Amino acid sequence: MSFMDDQNKNLILATGLSFLVIMVWFFLFPPPEAVTEGEPTVATQQTAVAPSATPDAPTTAVPPDADLPETRRVAIDTPRLQGSISMLGGRLDDLSLKSYHETLDPQSQIVRLLSPVGQPNAYYALYGWTPAGALGYEDVPGANTTWTQVGSGALGVGQPVTLQWDNGKGLVFTRTISVDDHYMFSVAQSVENNSGQAVQLAPYGIVARHGKPLNLQNFFVLHEGVVGRADGKLTETKYDKVAELPQVAREGAQAEVIDAQQDGWIGFTDKYWMTTLIPQQGQPFTSVTKYVPGADIYQAETREQLVTVAPGATAEVSSRLFAGAKEWETIRAYQNEGAIEPTEGAEPIPGFIDSIDWGWFFFLTKPIFTVLHWLNHMIGNMGLAIIALTFLLKALVLPLAYKSYVSMARMKELQPELEALRERAGDDKMLMQREMMRLYKEKQVNPAAGCLPILIQIPIFFSLYKVIFVTIELRHAPFFGWLKDLSAPDPSSIFNFFGLAPWAAPTPGSTMALIFIGILPILLGVSMWLQQKLNPAPADKAQAMIFAWMPWVFMFMLGHFASGLVLYWIVNNLITFTQQYVIMRSHGHHPDIFGNIRASFSRKPAAQPAGKAANDSAAPAKKRKP
Repeated sequence: MSFMDDQNKNLILATGLSFLVIMVWFFLFPPPEAVTEGEPTVATQQTAVAPSATPDAPTTAVPPDADLPETRRVAIDTPRLQGSISMLGGRLDDLSLKSYHETLDPQSQIVRLLSPVGQPNAYYALYGWTPAGALGYEDVPGANTTWTQVGSGALGVGQPVTLQWDNGKGLVFTRTISVDDHYMFSVAQSVENNSGQAVQLAPYGIVARHGKPLNLQNFFVLHEGVVGRADGKLTETKYDKVAELPQVAREGAQAEVIDAQQDGWIGFTDKYWMTTLIPQQGQPFTSVTKYVPGADIYQAETREQLVTVAPGATAEVSSRLFAGAKEWETIRAYQNEGAIEPTEGAEPIPGFIDSIDWGWFFFLTKPIFTVLHWLNHMIGNMGLAIIALTFLLKALVLPLAYKSYVSMARMKELQPELEALRERAGDDKMLMQREMMRLYKEKQVNPAAGCLPILIQIPIFFSLYKVIFVTIELRHAPFFGWLKDLSAPDPSSIFNFFGLAPWAAPTPGSTMALIFIGILPILLGVSMWLQQKLNPAPADKAQAMIFAWMPWVFMFMLGHFASGLVLYWIVNNLITFTQQYVIMRSHGHHPDIFGNIRASFSRKPAAQPAGKAANDSAAPAKKRKP
């Protein structure tokens, strides 16, 4: 057995393990199918269920192309948001994000986040008060209360809107809504008691979704559904799990109730967007996840402590609502400072950065994204930032790669002793194994060290995949030329000769698209193939066949992955090739790259080592009988 055979075996083992992991992932968890609009679910007039209230029966369904319900509205207009607030319930139910379009086309529609009851998949935020003591639900504002605007004008940055409702029994309710220049709404609810007797009531906030989102990804690597935090503990509940919650009698629905003492928040998260209720931090509140089966309504709620309002007194409770894009810098600012710009009195939101789905490898995904974001900020191009990140990651594992090759060099020095052991052990495999382990220990050699540089790439690869898939900073991020979106697969295709032919490429996600791959996947296969040519092909035919097919199998398997991830893998292969070439030459070995390439195209069988050939030729002679 030669030194090069040992190196090839280690490389095949490591590459094979990588291949096996990706194969299992690929077949058990295929990538999400392209989202199609399809036939929208028709929403009903059923509205969110107030805390501890029994829902009324849904009324007649409204056509999916219905206009906004006929009710007076107050416009919302900020640098990043546009929409309106309905005076019916004072609900925030019409909101779009100016900075984000549905597709790469700048003329496409901007992203719609919230929509009112009566439109497909209604999604809105609602505030109110739960009565206690002598008060009834007719005495407090709820989902069907008609509010009146105090003054006039649209809701904008520095331009709050005040709504008011008089219950006619001495209680005057006021709601003041303000918004910053990003995605944070502040909601101040107050009640003035002129009834002549003390009253008790509790404020609440609700985010409600009628049915599951139309563009639900349903992919294992991504969390979609309810996300929340209570006293430092993060909870994530997918829609299917929400619908399986146990029935809670006092809620009149299936629910999970969590009492928080110090801090927390709760809401719904999509892949890139989120709507989250944030009560005052440092005070007890109740967090509720609820599903109403009859109306198919999912709810996230915050309920604050019961308030007693004396005659002639006024009580006020403030909370916040995040409704917008899950931008890392924005959410981090709310977590650390409570506001985008330092603001006196702004409350930080503990753990808010975890509303971004960092996954099980959060200890890798968080720092990887932080560095990637910083590089993108410095360079101004996300593709170049991915390349720079690859160089940094390879620099970090360079000591390991160097140590690996040193270990392989020591293995080469041990070849005479190993050959002697084989001769002494003969067919006694147990003796051979025991003596080899003793020799490795004595010489301080790790025979598996050659696998480590490749195996270390697996968690990095998965973490970078997670970052590229879930973070909005990669959405529609361009590189150069035809690569307009690094979060999407390479749009080029062999089918139309990479855009030179007058016909379109196959539809992404189709079988044709998996076969007729693009430029980046082909470069990936070539880079893996070139890396192999640092060493001669293994003498063993089975190993040689695996070695020969591996790059091209990977090429097709990874062809549908995000182009940013394929770009990382290509650069990683090229850097690895350069590192190995330099390290090998520094240890006296001169790779015959062109010779190995020529040999791979030759139809002649690879020359076997002299020792092996001699043994093979001698074997038949042993069988001859005189």
